[in-house]
Amino acid sequence: MDFKLKCMACGAEYSPQEIRYTCDCGGLLDVEHDLDSLRGQVSRELFDSRLGDLALPYASGVWRYRELILPLDEGAIVSRPEGNTNLYRSPRLSDWLGVDDLHLKHEGENPTGSFKDRGMTVGVTQARFLGCQAVACASTGNTSASLAAYAALAGLAAIVFVPQGQIAFGKLAQALAYGAKTLQVRGDFDAAMKLVRQACDELGIYLLNSLNPFRLEGQKSIIFEALQQLSWEVPDWIVLPAGNLGNTSAFGKALYELKELGLISRMPRLAAVQAQGANPFYRSFLGGFQQRERVEAHTVATAIRIGAPVSYARAVRSLRWTGGLVAEVSDQQIMDAKARVDAAGIGCEPASAAAVAGAKKLVEAGIIGRKEKVLVILTGHLLKDPQATVDYHLGKLAGLTPSHANRPVTIEPTLEAVQEALEGSL
Repeated sequence: MDFKLKCMACGAEYSPQEIRYTCDCGGLLDVEHDLDSLRGQVSRELFDSRLGDLALPYASGVWRYRELILPLDEGAIVSRPEGNTNLYRSPRLSDWLGVDDLHLKHEGENPTGSFKDRGMTVGVTQARFLGCQAVACASTGNTSASLAAYAALAGLAAIVFVPQGQIAFGKLAQALAYGAKTLQVRGDFDAAMKLVRQACDELGIYLLNSLNPFRLEGQKSIIFEALQQLSWEVPDWIVLPAGNLGNTSAFGKALYELKELGLISRMPRLAAVQAQGANPFYRSFLGGFQQRERVEAHTVATAIRIGAPVSYARAVRSLRWTGGLVAEVSDQQIMDAKARVDAAGIGCEPASAAAVAGAKKLVEAGIIGRKEKVLVILTGHLLKDPQATVDYHLGKLAGLTPSHANRPVTIEPTLEAVQEALEGSL
């Protein structure tokens, strides 16, 4: 195999056929590709030639880049397929944010409604390649939905650990529907994460949280595909929501590899955006990453409600590679930004809107310039958390003012009532 597992901390190397998630020293592992050999194999033209392919693996927006993801035999791949998500322009959102050249990549258009499918197709493919019979994850919702779907497709047993009462029903419903054994943990996500790691180690179950380096290889394809959609023109900024820091880690690695291979000539800057109530990475950033911060997480954006992100070291590296930064936004800013994205006809879940709110905040602070090209990543579908959407418009979110509320109107069953309700609207 022309790739290996390598420890970020001590440099120890392991076979990719060994089941492990961290080094013996405790450091995080990378999937390290042989970039020297790949220089003569991969090119923009190669990837462009696969666009529009109707058959797997290249019909997938992940496996189109398989040399840079996981170069296994095609018959080993477990795919729905995923990826091929759209890149949107919206003059209304551009005006609101204050930038002229805004692009939104909507990962909510993946099969289970979030970017997690990109990592899970690779993680489950690797699990089956290793001969595993069961896979597991801790999740605030999206990871569990994706794992359940891909495990079912591959014929593997799926176990998901979710924090009781802290998962949106739109996500819980998917885990149940796809047949996963769902364990509701009395505690937060971080408690569920600790428990799933113990269970996987003791019970021989393959762990598929973003601690698993193969998951992040799939998530790199968000960047590969977005740049391909931009005709390989690199934006000035890539803004994304940050919870467990898997995407922050994957994006930096993707950009580093593309730069090393000569597929891009410069690095964009990453801006990772956290909710104020779940902002350990932001706090660490303020201190120059001299100390790793942890918090008890509270935010309406359940997908990023994480107080001790596992991919911390990888994410720090990504920011150093790209000259990136971390920002924080309030729940009020998140939900107002979500209302704007929704009203533009695009729609997203609250965590996605954190990136939009963060981009606006950075523009207002003069950090992002009006003339700069900005790519914002929307990570999840609007229907992932419909309750938050409805509660916002009905004014039922505690402590928040629905600045862009679109309240339903109750009327009598008469034409006169319709005319009265529509007065000023037509």
